Amino acid sequence: MAKLTYRIRMTVLILFLTAAIIAVIAALFSAPYLTQTPSAPVPSPIPDENRLVICTSHKEEVWWPVIKEFEERTGIYVEVIEGGSNELLERLEAGTQEPACDVMFGGGEESLYYYRDLFRPYRPAGSENIDSRYLSSEDLWTPFSALPIVLIYNPKLVREGELTSFRDLLDERYKGRIAFADPTVSASSFTGLATLISACGGESEQDEILKAFALNLDRHLLASSGDVLTQVASGTCLVGICLEETALKRIAAGDSLAIVYPEDGTSAVPDGSAVLKNAPHPENAERFLDYTVSEDVQNLLVTRFFRRSVCKNIPEDSSLPALHDIPMLEYDLTDIDRRRSGIMTGFAFFFGGEEAQ
Repeated sequence: MAKLTYRIRMTVLILFLTAAIIAVIAALFSAPYLTQTPSAPVPSPIPDENRLVICTSHKEEVWWPVIKEFEERTGIYVEVIEGGSNELLERLEAGTQEPACDVMFGGGEESLYYYRDLFRPYRPAGSENIDSRYLSSEDLWTPFSALPIVLIYNPKLVREGELTSFRDLLDERYKGRIAFADPTVSASSFTGLATLISACGGESEQDEILKAFALNLDRHLLASSGDVLTQVASGTCLVGICLEETALKRIAAGDSLAIVYPEDGTSAVPDGSAVLKNAPHPENAERFLDYTVSEDVQNLLVTRFFRRSVCKNIPEDSSLPALHDIPMLEYDLTDIDRRRSGIMTGFAFFFGGEEAQ
């Protein structure tokens, strides 16, 4: 009987402890998702003047160290809402984003331009260090990093020097072996497509270029930009179009990839940050934009994130070709925005229509 009583008591104790642990975990996960540092106790409630709400399309590996350090330096507590650029911007435009957002952190300049009516002008402290070609003419967004479009190939399957230009992607030897993400889903893929058109002849030859490229894709279109690198590294595809940043990350991780800076020119469209009109915490939002172009953050882009700084006072990665040595095409946002619908319609027609048969 004593043993039975002991077992019952132990069972009750285990059940009690299990319930207590579950309650603690539930409480933790039901708390607001703030990126506060573990050592800094969060006041409850947080004073409104110490709050900031940021929508970001950056991966956590990028936004976490930037926002964490911003919190530590300023005492401002940041609530982070993650999502795709277009997904977040569409919610902001529709007015369905809750809680109300102060800053859009991330998104290519093309997307920010398209949704420019959402933002109010602000020129950050230290803007004199920013390369003027990356600045918004109306100060509606602050550039964060420069992102060149590159070509990649699998060095086990393609000889060095065989792939040199965007025009090579129109060559039949790569038919069905080109990794390219759906430009209606991937913003960087659309940038790559627009850059390819510019490199191969421009607007006057747009339909011919789109037709040739669509035929060479041979109905092979990927769901995301990350798939481009995976398929080339695995040998499923021979070549692809992607951002320099993502290619460098995968090469550093050991993937079988090599980079080509096209000799017929490329683009380096920056991503950026912007203060929302009617931001609940405008002063904190401005402080955050100041911080994104500070020397510390811009150095972090180069040394840790495989990105290019937008600031002239930040040394470039010496292992990479200097940006001024890479052939660059003119990439006019107003012109690209005007042509966007025609590019997308033309690509869809030639890729999936009768002309692609």
